Amino acid sequence: MLFVHRELRRERGPAETSRRFTLPFLALLLLLPPHPGSAQDSPPPCSSPEARAFDFWVGEWEVRRSDGTVVGKNSIKKILNGCVLHERYTTPSGYAGESFNIFDVARGVWHQTWVDVGGLLLTLEGGVEDGSMVLKGETVTPAGSLLQRIRWSQENGSPGRVRQLWESSDDGGKEWTVVFDGHYLRVSPSHGRLEPDAGGL
Repeated sequence: MLFVHRELRRERGPAETSRRFTLPFLALLLLLPPHPGSAQDSPPPCSSPEARAFDFWVGEWEVRRSDGTVVGKNSIKKILNGCVLHERYTTPSGYAGESFNIFDVARGVWHQTWVDVGGLLLTLEGGVEDGSMVLKGETVTPAGSLLQRIRWSQENGSPGRVRQLWESSDDGGKEWTVVFDGHYLRVSPSHGRLEPDAGGL
């Protein structure tokens, strides 16, 4: 019986030895520090200068016309790990619209999708031109196609003021008509009043 028992132990030996070495080895791998080239050392997504070129638009805003008339409020927040700018625009009359904005790394362009309560859909793309964010697109109407162009720029270099100029063209871009010329004044999210650097119109 002792001989048989020893034979059985010898037959099980390789499997047992494998398990004895495999389990501690796996545990050691889990305890080792990450490789220098691992994802933990990679920069956060959407952190490149190009992906942050629209950051000046982020915030809470009071929107006015050039004559100083208040026409609405706009809230632009970073969502989805800071990769997307979510815009929510409202007016006292009940008009509202929202947009999602993202830098497409693969193509190197900014993209915006805008929708509103009237069923309007705008898809615009572009990037920085002469220090301003310029997005362009095309819409189709019963009368034909219209080119759309929207330019966002800081006014006088102030972080508390942004101008949004929306224009359209029905002749292929030869002449442009102003659709909306809005002036953004930054509002403090804590007390709802204009920030000191927002000034006035």
